[in-house]
Amino acid sequence: MSSQSSQLSGVLTALAAPFTSGGEEGENGQIDEKTLRRLVDRSVDGGVDGVVACGSTGEFAAMSGAERRQVVETVIDQAAGRVPVIAQTGAVSTREAVELSRHAQAAGASVLMVVTPYYEPLTLDETLHYLRTVADAVDIPIMLYNLPGATGVNLSPETVGRLAREVDNIQYIKDTSADMAQAGQLIHRYGDVISTFIGWDSLLLQAVSEGAAGVMAGTANVMPAQLVSIHRALRDGDLERARAEWARIYPLMDAIMSAPFIPAVKAALNAAGFPVGEPREPLLGLDAVTTARISALVEALPQLSAAR
Repeated sequence: MSSQSSQLSGVLTALAAPFTSGGEEGENGQIDEKTLRRLVDRSVDGGVDGVVACGSTGEFAAMSGAERRQVVETVIDQAAGRVPVIAQTGAVSTREAVELSRHAQAAGASVLMVVTPYYEPLTLDETLHYLRTVADAVDIPIMLYNLPGATGVNLSPETVGRLAREVDNIQYIKDTSADMAQAGQLIHRYGDVISTFIGWDSLLLQAVSEGAAGVMAGTANVMPAQLVSIHRALRDGDLERARAEWARIYPLMDAIMSAPFIPAVKAALNAAGFPVGEPREPLLGLDAVTTARISALVEALPQLSAAR
């Protein structure tokens, strides 16, 4: 299986979901396909190594199945083979996850990222059965998505290693536990069977230094070229340059990570002259003080402003 696609590594953008303004009460408009295409280009032009459709930053949980398919198809079409597209196809039911996964494979996704169901915390046996069933339904590589804060289930390094050994196309994991000790075990104990991406943006420096395959970052919507430059410096062994560049963007990174994440990414993009709208309810936009702080930090980095 692994020969089928070149190995993923580096900075992957968890694409935000632009919505049009307006719509019914509780409905923040429709998917703004034109802006979504521009957002793909912003990341690709910034040098990222892949883009993610319908991740958590992409508000997949607030979308219908038809909208999730639309986003995946749009992102694949716009990426046009320039970078791999990772489609997040996990769902609350196994049946829907299988349908979305088969659709994304047929649409041309390179890798499927599969979150485990996030309503009723599953037992380990139920979790493993779900992941094996979805992986068996497709032929392309699978990225496990460990998101214990939302799913109530932490995939331990031992469990991940076992799954990767047993199921050919489980080749990657996105670990969003924010636990670098756990990530270190994935990298060092199981690096022979699975590639680890860290899903906690502010851990980029530690993660890549530790030997992670890369990071998946919602903040890469906002500062793709900057995160790519830091990753390349680390890859080239230039820690001094990486740390200097990291120090420049860290205040903005920290402000986004310290606020509710999805509205914070959108506030930063809006401040950069890249209108992506508000989050879809039930999420609400940031308060005025936090928005102003993030906007000021974006404006202090003029290279983030969108080309008109």
